[in-house]
Amino acid sequence: MKQSFLFTKTSKTIPKDETAFNAQTLIRAGFIDKVGAGIYTFLPLGIRVLNKINNIIREEINAVGGQEVLMPALTPKTVWEATDRWANFDALFKLTGSDAKEYALGATHEEIVTPLAQKFCTSYKNLPFAVYQIQTKFRNEKRAKAGLIRGREFLMKDLYSFHVSQEDLDIYYEKVKEAYFKIYSRLGLGDITHITYASGGAFSKYSHEFQTITDAGEDLIYVCKKCKVAINKEIIEEQKNCPECGCSELEEKKAVEVGNIFKLGTKFSKPFNFNYLDKDGKTQDIIMGCYGIGPSRILGTIVEVYNDEKGIIWPKSIAPFNVHLISFKQNEEAEKIYKELTSAGFEVLYDDREDSSLGEKLNDADLIGCPYRLIISQKNIDLDQVEFKERSKNNSEMIKRGDLLKFLKEYAI
Repeated sequence: MKQSFLFTKTSKTIPKDETAFNAQTLIRAGFIDKVGAGIYTFLPLGIRVLNKINNIIREEINAVGGQEVLMPALTPKTVWEATDRWANFDALFKLTGSDAKEYALGATHEEIVTPLAQKFCTSYKNLPFAVYQIQTKFRNEKRAKAGLIRGREFLMKDLYSFHVSQEDLDIYYEKVKEAYFKIYSRLGLGDITHITYASGGAFSKYSHEFQTITDAGEDLIYVCKKCKVAINKEIIEEQKNCPECGCSELEEKKAVEVGNIFKLGTKFSKPFNFNYLDKDGKTQDIIMGCYGIGPSRILGTIVEVYNDEKGIIWPKSIAPFNVHLISFKQNEEAEKIYKELTSAGFEVLYDDREDSSLGEKLNDADLIGCPYRLIISQKNIDLDQVEFKERSKNNSEMIKRGDLLKFLKEYAI
């Protein structure tokens, strides 16, 4: 993409009421725009990153048998009444339609997916199965001041699984747990994301969260120094030692919850009378599990983790572009390189702007944070070279023009 084509621009100013570093930086870099507290528009650069996060999630969830659907964001009052959550879910956005009926904007989708699955599952022969979606969620948060980490409108991947028994759920639960570790590893968060024991609420004694270490975190967790499993502060009084290895040496850390998994049991199947006939023709309750990941929250968390005083440093797997190509009054040669790289499959952001100085272009490149930068100048052309720099490193190096494509294929992909 040519940078002159982008309708968005980088900015030196941010909304006065935006206090979160992730949102401040993403706004300045032209990835998002703030509409209101906890409400953001994803701009062309931002949607590229978000789509890459979604695709990584999608690939790993498909690999464990998830079938993708898309459920409505607008949900009728009746399904929430069936589970007693219409009156007890404080964060629901409620509204009345032109038909005088009441609705809620989807804060979560157990009330929709359970009757959906019920329509297609009547026998043990139909089980197990799992469905998921990547859908916008709405929650009337009292405090929405953490940028993308806590929004009133946000993107969520929610996976739901349906089973004949607790034992069958346990097996699938472990598969999803491993899939989550793969997702965080591919996103560049694997080494700093810990599976964390937390309250299971109304579902079970404990649930599992995936918590990423960062000073921007709203949660306090206690990480086992031996096996790296963590405990959420909310249960530390009852679980003082590591629940996995028994170690008592725990280290307090601030973290962001980037995923969670629950064993729902019959919490939602019973209210909807969702059951099946077993091999003996007897009626049995469906056992359910649910597994959430917030792609937009992950995006904000990554910005909190990977940055310096100049801007964002995107992991290669989700960067908006592989290469940021910068022309300094040499658009003819830069155009040739742009076409060469894009033809070879590289994703290139080409700064062809003629009304910006080299300093402005370099500052924007640092702020936007693509992993690799190429600079085309008259001096470099005279030497038959291209200047190459990694965003995460201070020093640049010169690459022979004729070796550029081979170098990038070996180094940057």
